[in-house]
Amino acid sequence: MGLDAVRARLTGRVPTRLRRHLPDLLAYGTYLLLAIWACGRLWSHPRGRISGHLPIDNVEFFWWLSHAARSLVHFDNPFFSTQMNAPDGVNIMANTSVLGIGIPLAPVTLLFGPQVSYDVYLTLALAGSAATCYYVLSRHLVRSRLAAFLGGAFFGFAPGVVHHANGQPNFVSNFLLPLIVLRVVKLREPGRWLRNGMILALLVCWQLFLNEELLTLTALGCLAVIACYAAMRPADARRAVRPFVLGGAVAVGVATPLLAYPIWFQFTGPQSYAGIPELFNNWGEDITAFFTFARDTLAGSSPVEQTIGRTEQNSWFGAPLVILTVIMVVLMWRRSLPARVVTVVGTGFAVLALGPHLRLDGRERPSVPLPWLVFEHAPLVRYMYPSRLIFVVIACLAVLLALACDRVPRLELPGSPVRFRYLWALAVAVALIPIIPRPMPGVSPPHVPAFISAGGWKDYVDDRHSLVTVPLPSNTLGLKAVMWSAVTGQEFKIPRGYFLGPDRDQGGVGRFGATRSKTDDLLVKVSNTGRFADVTAADRENALAELRYWRAAIVVLDPTDRRAEQLRKAVTDLTGITPRYVTDVWVWDVRTLVDGAGR
Repeated sequence: MGLDAVRARLTGRVPTRLRRHLPDLLAYGTYLLLAIWACGRLWSHPRGRISGHLPIDNVEFFWWLSHAARSLVHFDNPFFSTQMNAPDGVNIMANTSVLGIGIPLAPVTLLFGPQVSYDVYLTLALAGSAATCYYVLSRHLVRSRLAAFLGGAFFGFAPGVVHHANGQPNFVSNFLLPLIVLRVVKLREPGRWLRNGMILALLVCWQLFLNEELLTLTALGCLAVIACYAAMRPADARRAVRPFVLGGAVAVGVATPLLAYPIWFQFTGPQSYAGIPELFNNWGEDITAFFTFARDTLAGSSPVEQTIGRTEQNSWFGAPLVILTVIMVVLMWRRSLPARVVTVVGTGFAVLALGPHLRLDGRERPSVPLPWLVFEHAPLVRYMYPSRLIFVVIACLAVLLALACDRVPRLELPGSPVRFRYLWALAVAVALIPIIPRPMPGVSPPHVPAFISAGGWKDYVDDRHSLVTVPLPSNTLGLKAVMWSAVTGQEFKIPRGYFLGPDRDQGGVGRFGATRSKTDDLLVKVSNTGRFADVTAADRENALAELRYWRAAIVVLDPTDRRAEQLRKAVTDLTGITPRYVTDVWVWDVRTLVDGAGR
C-alpha cells in the first residue's frame, strides 16, 4: 500500500467511521458517567463506604463475590459453601449469589478485595444495562439515536433499578435482558433458527447465574409479547411458527444439559427450601406509588417512605411520567404495532404487580381482590414478589419512550410543527429530569478489628473449627461477622449468617438465616435491650450444645459493638470462661469445652 493510499484512509475513512459511531460512543460514555455519579459516594472511599440504605444487603454481596473468588482458588463447589452457617452450610444456587459476575470479577476480588469488586460490578451493571438496551433499540427499533438513548437511559436508571442499586446489584444486572429479548424476537427469522437458538441458550445460561427472578420475568414478558403479537398479526405469526419452534427447540436443547445440575442442586440439594415467606409473595405495589417520586431521584425525598414505602420502590415513576405515558399511548396506538404490544403487556404486568389486594396510600384493602390472587401459588411464581413484576413495565416503558421520541417529533399534526416539537421536548424533559438519580448514600462499613484483618484468629481457628461472633449473624444483627468473613477471603467458618435457607420449624419454607435457637434468642435480647435474666443451667447446656455443634474454636466480641459490656457478661456466664483481650477484641477460647483441644 502506497503512502497516498495510507493518507487517504487516515483522512477519509477513519473520520467517517468515527463520525458514524460518535453518537454511540457519546451514549455509552454518558451512561458510564451517570453510573459513576450514582455510585459516587461509594467510589469516594471504596473500602470505607457501603450503602446507607441497605448496608446488610451490601455486605451480603461482598460475601457472594468473595465466595466466587474462593471457589476458583480452592476449587470448591461454587454451588455450596460451609464457610457461612457452619456446619450446615448455604445453598449458593438458592441465593442471590451472582456467580455469573462474581467469577469474571474474581481477579479484581482477589487483588483489591470484595469492596472494590462490588463497586466495579455495580457501576458497570448500571451502565451496561442502559448500553445494551440502547444498542437493541438503535439497531432494531428506532432511527433516532437520541430516542434510543432516552429509552436505554430509562431502562438502566429507572427509579426502581436505582433503588435496588442500594445493596442489591443482582436487580441492576439487566445488561443481558435486552439481548435475550432480541434473540427471542429473531427466532422467527427463517434460515437462522440454529444460530439464534444457540445464542439464546448461552445468554439464558449466563443470566441464570446473575438473577433467576429477572430471567423468569423476562420469559413471562416474552410470552405475553408473543401472545399479543399473534393476536394482532395472526398471519405473520403463523408464518413464523416453524423457525420459532425450531430455534426454541435448539435453545432448550443447548441450555438443558448446561443448567440441569445447577437447577437440580438449587431445588433439591442441601439447604434448599420450598417457596418464600408468604409476606413477600403478597408484596404488591401501592397505586399511589406510581405517582410518587422515588427517594433516590432528584425530585424524591425520604419522608414519603413513611407513608407508602416498604423496602422497594419499583413503581415510583412520578406523576409527570405517568401523564407522559398516557400521552404516548394515545399518540402511538394507531401508528406503531410495537407500541400497542408493549402498552398491553405493560398494563397487564402493572395490574399484576399490585399484588393480591388493593393498596392505596400505604393501606391495604382486603375487600378489593386483584388478579394476582389467581397466580400467586403457581409454580415458580410462588417464589416471586409481585412488586417486581414492575421490571417488565420498566422495559415496556423504555420501548414506548424510544418509539414515541422517534416518531412523535415527525408527526404531521395541525399547527406549527416547530412549536409542537418544542412542546414534546418540554414534556419529555418534565417527565424525565425529576427522576434522574442522585448519588446513593454511603455509610461506614462494619468495623474490622486488627485481630481479624491481621490474622490473629489463626492462632485459634483451623479448617475443622469455626469462629463464633457475638451477636450471632442474621438478617438483622451480627453484620460484622459476614463482613469479617468476606474481607478475609472466607478463610474461617462462621455459624449462622445472612442467607435464604430452609426453616425447619415451618416445613422447609424459606427464611432469612438459620432457624433461631434459645441461645440466639438470649443474645438477641441482650443486644437489643441490654437486659437479661440470670443465666440458668439450662441456658449453659444449650449454649454448650450449640458450641459443640458449630465446632467452635473461639467466641469473639468487638468491644465497639453496641452493648458490648452486657454481651461480654452474658457470654462469660454462658460459657463459664473468662475472656482475654487479644489485640482489639474479647476472645473466649472454648476449645476445651468443645473438644478438649486447648493450646
